[in-house]
Amino acid sequence: MLRFSTHDSKWTQEDFDRVALLREFAEPLAPPDAHDFGLSYDRFGSAKLVLLGEATHGTSEFYRARAAISRQLIENHGFNIIAVEADWPDAARLDRYVRHREPEPSRGEAFARFPTWMWRNQEVRGFIDWLRHHNAGLPREKQIEFRGLDVYSLGASIEAVLRYLDKADPEEAARARERYGCLTPWQEDPATYGSAALAGRADCEEQVTDQLRELLNKRLELESRDPEDFLNAAQNARIVRAAEEYYRIMYYGSAASWNLRDRHMFDTLQRLMEARGPDARAIVWAHNSHIGNAAATAMGWQGEFNIGELARNAYGDEAVAIGFGTDRGRVAAADAWDHPMRIMRVLPARDDSYEAMFRRTHVPRSLTDWRPIDRAPLREALTGPKLERAIGVIYRPDTEFMSHYFKAVLSEQFDAYVWFEETEAIAPLGALEPVGTPETYPLGL
Repeated sequence: MLRFSTHDSKWTQEDFDRVALLREFAEPLAPPDAHDFGLSYDRFGSAKLVLLGEATHGTSEFYRARAAISRQLIENHGFNIIAVEADWPDAARLDRYVRHREPEPSRGEAFARFPTWMWRNQEVRGFIDWLRHHNAGLPREKQIEFRGLDVYSLGASIEAVLRYLDKADPEEAARARERYGCLTPWQEDPATYGSAALAGRADCEEQVTDQLRELLNKRLELESRDPEDFLNAAQNARIVRAAEEYYRIMYYGSAASWNLRDRHMFDTLQRLMEARGPDARAIVWAHNSHIGNAAATAMGWQGEFNIGELARNAYGDEAVAIGFGTDRGRVAAADAWDHPMRIMRVLPARDDSYEAMFRRTHVPRSLTDWRPIDRAPLREALTGPKLERAIGVIYRPDTEFMSHYFKAVLSEQFDAYVWFEETEAIAPLGALEPVGTPETYPLGL
């Protein structure tokens, strides 16, 4: 039994007993770039859906660990979809690259919207190159997909639908331009559409819904020509409809817009699984706040749900959610929305947090799996509720307690947890494309 000293006056013996259990069951891990890092995750290979989280959007170890886990699940367990917290049109450019399809013309660069560093970084680039190499020589039906789940790409999705219809159905393209013309004034800054809608100066719901309906009504005809191109166009039409609603309701409260976004992401995931067929097996990369069960957090207690909760309800034990955490180090983040990215120091976690419990195990890297029957005492020890930290694209150390901590029941939020005591920031792509990179590389600058 661990004993505490006068330096730990805020901790009880029960707290230290919990740490002792964590230390007992924490499985030490090699660094994420080690060749054997992924072996510990074979236990999740029978799942239909594996959700991999992150406690920040700018930590290198989280990205490299998710890449290693994904490689293991792809190579040894037949997973065939990577679905990420990113815009569909941007991810589609990467998908075409990794599956050796011809690039499509598009406005600007992929992942150019704030926060650019979240996907335009060396860690993602390395994984994308691996995916392309893995897919080389495989038949189309065996290749791994790379898909985006998010809802923010209003302008790019409109462009993609029109580009598709210009080739597939020019008459319908003309009607689509007329319908989408309602959104033209706000296409570049869709948040202003929400304020205009709130003031009664804009309402494009009927037009975008009609356009989606018209496209789906021609599904049999259009899908028979090129199922992949139709899937992409239909998803972009769904995004336009969802984005119109998202920006229209965002001023009515955070719960409504959050739930719309996560419902859209989960529905997108479901459609990808359906399109892939009975052998579909997906890996999701998204923030802990999206992939953990929201019902076990303060989010859920105030009326929000997320991908993790919806997946647990739909797939039961066939869905596995793995959270990620860190105590201290450096992170890529911004001081406020649309501010420049900078490398910031991550403060050591509060003593009354789950992260502090993992820190006190003195295991620098670990995987803790509390699903086995014999680990009921550990599950009980992690019921809390205790504080948990979440850093998104914005980090405000000066107000960290109010800005980045929330209450959660860890053992109900996740099925397992990956811990890195000290972490480093991701490496954003520089201004120049590295020598030797193909001209078609979608993250080139």
